[in-house]
Amino acid sequence: MPSVSEIDCRNPWTGGACNRGNWAGFQKSVQKRSAYIAVGVLALVWGYNWVVIKVATADASPFALVALRMVLGAAALFAISAAMRRNLKSPPIVPTAVIGIFQVGLMTTFQTIALATGGAGKTTLLVYTFPFWIALLSIWLLDDRLSRIRVIALIVAAAGLGFVLYPLDLGSGLTSKAFALASALSWAFGSIFTKRFRAKHHVDLLPFTAWQMTYGAIPVVIVALLVPGGYVHFTPDFLWALGYIVILGTALAFWLWFFIMERLSATGAGISSLLTPVVSVLAAWIQLHENPGATELIGMMLIVAALVINSIGETQPLEAPD
Repeated sequence: MPSVSEIDCRNPWTGGACNRGNWAGFQKSVQKRSAYIAVGVLALVWGYNWVVIKVATADASPFALVALRMVLGAAALFAISAAMRRNLKSPPIVPTAVIGIFQVGLMTTFQTIALATGGAGKTTLLVYTFPFWIALLSIWLLDDRLSRIRVIALIVAAAGLGFVLYPLDLGSGLTSKAFALASALSWAFGSIFTKRFRAKHHVDLLPFTAWQMTYGAIPVVIVALLVPGGYVHFTPDFLWALGYIVILGTALAFWLWFFIMERLSATGAGISSLLTPVVSVLAAWIQLHENPGATELIGMMLIVAALVINSIGETQPLEAPD
């Protein structure tokens, strides 16, 4: 009669007893594969989300749109958590609120202002400089080590973004670019805080994300109510866009992001998600007629190459997540 531990360690392919070292390696491999599948889904959902937000800004002021997105997104996550019978108790309030303010509140507010005042494709690419900030901050705040492969991935990704941003005239559209970079920095700090928090606390991803969104929404809602000139026009286009933003672009996308952060290192997760702006640029090209030039196309290919290099780096033993 096999023991419980032996049953738990059955080889999934043969049904026989397995070596615990091999089983642990198999589980780790499955977790990595699931994380990269999540990266692909997130890239499609979140990449197109930038175009949808740009469309929605035609019928709503930035603060009003972000407030609706955060409140409805949090409600959707709480509903999913309740349906799955998850514990809805708030994690430690102060660190969860700090993460929510940086990674949800500030990031999405700056993002939406940038989109309202600039193009969707290039704004996305500016916001997605955040992996480079994560890489630098991780050395200081997480004591991460950058392997040779990861350094190469960072260099190739930086070159790719350089090619994409080359057509930009930094003397024009400064407001949009400044808010896009502010969004990138907020996101990077939020990602670092998340990694440090999860090293000390075990939390369920769904309610954890819902509480982050709730705490992040509080200052946004206050600002939206106090700042004059806010407006919302509930046109059919806006209602469709809001539905996509809340259900797919917020609730699902943030859950996927924290799912990825749990299984990859902070730097690895950041570089991997560079696939999202590639999707965004292509979607903006098709729907909004924001045509990328030759240098932008070269940049997107370099970013994809960086993703491949980074995925190789993530399989190395020294690069296992904390």
